[in-house]
Amino acid sequence: MKILMFGQTGQVATEILRRAGDIEVEALDRAAADQTNPAACAALVAKTDADVIINAAAYTAVDNAEDDEATAATVNGATPTALANAAAARKIPFLHVSTDYVFNGSGDAPWREDDKTAPLGAYGWTKLAGETGVASAGGPHAILRTSWVFSAHGGNFVKTMLRLGAEHDALTIVDDQIGGPTAAGDIADALLTMARAFHGGNGVSGTYHYASAPSVSWRQFAEAIFDEAGLGVDVTPIPTFDYPTPAERPLNSRLNCAKIETDYGIDQPNWRTSLKDVIGELT
Repeated sequence: MKILMFGQTGQVATEILRRAGDIEVEALDRAAADQTNPAACAALVAKTDADVIINAAAYTAVDNAEDDEATAATVNGATPTALANAAAARKIPFLHVSTDYVFNGSGDAPWREDDKTAPLGAYGWTKLAGETGVASAGGPHAILRTSWVFSAHGGNFVKTMLRLGAEHDALTIVDDQIGGPTAAGDIADALLTMARAFHGGNGVSGTYHYASAPSVSWRQFAEAIFDEAGLGVDVTPIPTFDYPTPAERPLNSRLNCAKIETDYGIDQPNWRTSLKDVIGELT
């Protein structure tokens, strides 16, 4: 099997390359696939000999998207739509990574795939536009919504906490945003499992949720990071309104992951196990 992957150095793309095994992966970086040029990216799909396409590229700077909506809309919305249309024309399965930010974060129940979407900001609505375009293309596809991605690569909460924890004895961390921290390696494994299923004729098209358990607050996750790394940091919980950001964050990022287990046999991972592996790689 051969995968054409948009994205090369991001957290999920890096882990796919590390875990692909006997699967051939052609990973396209920004120089090879300009995400701000939907037509050029679609042309790459039109001529590929790949069996499955994975879109692991995105505009993920949540706060910057508020002032750069045009770029975010192209990268997160127009380009995935163009890719999906090109893939559908050739009946090539298309896997696309999305986010819990398509929801407004209300309540405390884990979000289901068919719950009403209502993004709070530019990042969320541009990602939702991409989802809509992928589904509307009509080809074999899977949209994988995930949350709170971390790994030993790139910028993420775990690496930030390790840096701050080494520099400070005390920190204040938001305690009223709840979600499932999800290792990029686990997301990569899920995508590769889905790719194999599609290649074997067993893929099921649709939108899926995939996030780790148990659900925790950022403060609880930070404390787990410090404990695992052996850092003595005093953490003071604060509400979101005491830590203002340009983009509004959803308070409830819990995701119901039953559907992906039913359709693909992919179990919900425990983030504590993955956190131990990531910190072991970083320290």
